Amino acid sequence: MDASRTHLVLIPSYNPGAKALDTVAAARRHWSPVWVVVDGSTDGSTERLLALACRDPELRVLALPSNRGKGAAVLAGLKAALAAGFTHVLTMDADGQHPAERIPAFMAASIAEPAAMVLGDPIFDASAPLIRVRGRRISNGLANLETLWAGVHDSLFGFRVYPAAPLAAIMARLPWMRRFDFDVEAVVRLCWCGVRPLNLPAAVRYFKSEDGGVSHFQYGRDNALLAWMHLRLVAGFLVRLPLLLARRSARR
Repeated sequence: MDASRTHLVLIPSYNPGAKALDTVAAARRHWSPVWVVVDGSTDGSTERLLALACRDPELRVLALPSNRGKGAAVLAGLKAALAAGFTHVLTMDADGQHPAERIPAFMAASIAEPAAMVLGDPIFDASAPLIRVRGRRISNGLANLETLWAGVHDSLFGFRVYPAAPLAAIMARLPWMRRFDFDVEAVVRLCWCGVRPLNLPAAVRYFKSEDGGVSHFQYGRDNALLAWMHLRLVAGFLVRLPLLLARRSARR
């Protein structure tokens, strides 16, 4: 497989457990190059990933000195990608939940429509916790309101392709978008900037702890983050409502 000069796979990683090396290896089977941003991991995965990168010239590992959050890790990767001449990044989690075999289809959609963002539309199986599946409906409903129903099927699923420059510019202006709530806010604010969402199906799998699954989601803390984020976004939506209405009318 020839390495792409425009599109790379970007994997933020924080204490990902046993699935990290398998995730990276699967991503490499389907795409080149692949970059991993290690967000201050303390579980020994940094050393294993660096050793893997020494044997693979199309794998790059960026190690942050301390844990800063998913959004901060993605931003660090975006800045490095733009400096290296890349225009788009596909983000996926390091814990094995996201389907590496869908990378080529998502990249092809992005290459065909580079001004758009390609969002994963998750297909859940029996492994998905019911509370997580039902709970995301609230965030998705709010994201659709905040974007005036621009066509976002799922706001939380982190398997997606971003145009790198618009997202980096948005994040450079804002002091937030650095932790778990990054995924939703990135989609909403890109929609506000006129970046059109494309939705492609992608299976998601939740692993039990005995199968190597790791979850850093904390219901109280992270739901509070999401609530505060949506308060900001609703306020921003109300300010931008005339522009969003005008843009929607122009598309008809």
